[in-house]
Amino acid sequence: MTDVRVRFGVCLPQFGATWSQAREVAQAADEAGFDSVWVVDHFVNLPDESVGVLEAWTETVAAAAITRRVRIGQLVLCVSYRPPALLAKMAATLDQVCGGRLIVGLGAGWHQIEYEQYGYPFPPIGTRLAQLGEALEILRRMWTEERTTFDGRNFTVRDAVCNPKPVQRRLPLLVGGGGERVLLRLVARHADIWNNLGVNHADVVRKRDVLAGHCRTIGRNPNEIEVSQQTLAAIALDRAEAARKTARVLEELPFLTGAPDLILAGTPDEIHARIARNRGLGITLFIVTFGRGTDPEEVRLFGRAVVGAYR
Repeated sequence: MTDVRVRFGVCLPQFGATWSQAREVAQAADEAGFDSVWVVDHFVNLPDESVGVLEAWTETVAAAAITRRVRIGQLVLCVSYRPPALLAKMAATLDQVCGGRLIVGLGAGWHQIEYEQYGYPFPPIGTRLAQLGEALEILRRMWTEERTTFDGRNFTVRDAVCNPKPVQRRLPLLVGGGGERVLLRLVARHADIWNNLGVNHADVVRKRDVLAGHCRTIGRNPNEIEVSQQTLAAIALDRAEAARKTARVLEELPFLTGAPDLILAGTPDEIHARIARNRGLGITLFIVTFGRGTDPEEVRLFGRAVVGAYR
């Protein structure tokens, strides 16, 4: 197996985790051949608010500082939490710092409790999607234009300068979500990567077809947009142990999968078979979660036995 189009990312520990745990997983992924590491953007734990959560952008920056090769991204930043012009500046600076390894993931936001606790207005989903569309346009323009002026219903930028620019000529934008009428239209217009939610794993083909239709409407080649799949993972060389680990991660995070038979779990041979099935659905980037308490040794084993086969 040598198809270099297949890529793998791993979510770093954040919920109930210490930075030392997250750092060890990030460095294990960097050394084990993973293509990317990812963080999620939540202020409070789901569902137990008494459990701590590491903040997404801070963890992104820290992960960039202690890795050498992997890309670093978010799955996904909430558009309501950071003004887009400021986010454009933050991202351009971090891309400079990490040598062009950043991916910016953005979404419409959904967790109302966080909005209320942290003092953000929680507008209807239509408004949040409109914010997302405006933010995506502002980000791209500020990364490419000398000065940017934008007058939107939600965001305004006046003759704004963003220098230095990102290292990457086209800093990748990932948009996450499954809304077929509006969100996937924004993906078609702005994104380099579309991330399908774990709960929509079984629906990825239909949503890819919808996305392709939106691309045709605006004259864009849908092959320009990489399809990533949020999914669970578990691995062991022994079949019985692999089954136990798979059951554990499914019990811990049932809301992250809508297709247990497609998650990247089992022995290496079983995982390769599942990857083949997923590739048949058009997925080429897998962003995996090993559970709340990710074991760096499991990340290393996955790197040797799975990721390495696609290099």
